[in-house]
Amino acid sequence: MPDKFIVPQFIENEDKILGPVTVRQFVLSLITVGVVFLEYRLLKLPYFIFATVITVPIGGVFGFVKVNGQPFHIFFLNFMQTMLRPGLRVWDKAPKEDELRLLIKPQTIAEKDPNDMPRRKPKPGSSRLRDLSLTVNTGGVYDADTDNSS
Repeated sequence: MPDKFIVPQFIENEDKILGPVTVRQFVLSLITVGVVFLEYRLLKLPYFIFATVITVPIGGVFGFVKVNGQPFHIFFLNFMQTMLRPGLRVWDKAPKEDELRLLIKPQTIAEKDPNDMPRRKPKPGSSRLRDLSLTVNTGGVYDADTDNSS
């Protein structure tokens, strides 16, 4: 009997740890509680209340709000990247000063020795060309060395 393999389903759903709270939401809640605790230890009561009124909703939004089906912190990062990039991209084709200097630099023309010219391969004869085309057309099955028809 073949082994049965379990195919995971609902892979888009995050793992829940405490009721409907996911790991990501729990971690963000812990971070928010930690920040509130630091505010409590560092600030006087009126400033602590003011800072907590700002910190807790921000932590709640980052932990529990989804925009277009994605967590708010992913949406926020995408939003920030979009805002920081230039809206209009312009291609500056003008060469830079260093490139112009390289182009304007006087070039010396060296005399070439006629013996330094690259040598060309001789053109294949018509029978050799026919053999090559047959080899290519047959996918390498035809072998000119074993063919006795020529």
